[in-house]
Amino acid sequence: MELPWLGEHCSERACKQLDFLPLKCDACGEVFCKDHIRYDDHKCSSAYKKNVQVPVCPLCNTPIPVQKGEIPDVVVGAHMDNDCKYNPAQQKRIFTNKCLKAGCKRKEMMKVLCEQCGGNFCIKHRHPLDHDCKGSRHPTSKA
Repeated sequence: MELPWLGEHCSERACKQLDFLPLKCDACGEVFCKDHIRYDDHKCSSAYKKNVQVPVCPLCNTPIPVQKGEIPDVVVGAHMDNDCKYNPAQQKRIFTNKCLKAGCKRKEMMKVLCEQCGGNFCIKHRHPLDHDCKGSRHPTSKA
């Protein structure tokens, strides 16, 4: 070996690879090769210091601030019990276009208008022959 003072060995026990471009973990401060620099790859015990995630309320999709030492599940639960602005009545309905065929209770996401009478129908009753169309006196076809 010509230049033994160059580079550093990976701190991962199973690796110990001599790396000429070593990377230093910003959480624990140890040196690792490119294969072990991620927190999960070297089982970093200090990852909690850098791996900060903000929990989001599953009902109202609001980020919930969590102070140091608090358990995120408890804080989100308290938010859901006290401060949550979720209102199930305000949810936007998708299927709002009711079929005009007598006796049919289906609703569609999009309007399906009959070209002859202009009525709104479901997919099943969209053809003039299927909803007893009153717009034109001659039926189009039975095909």
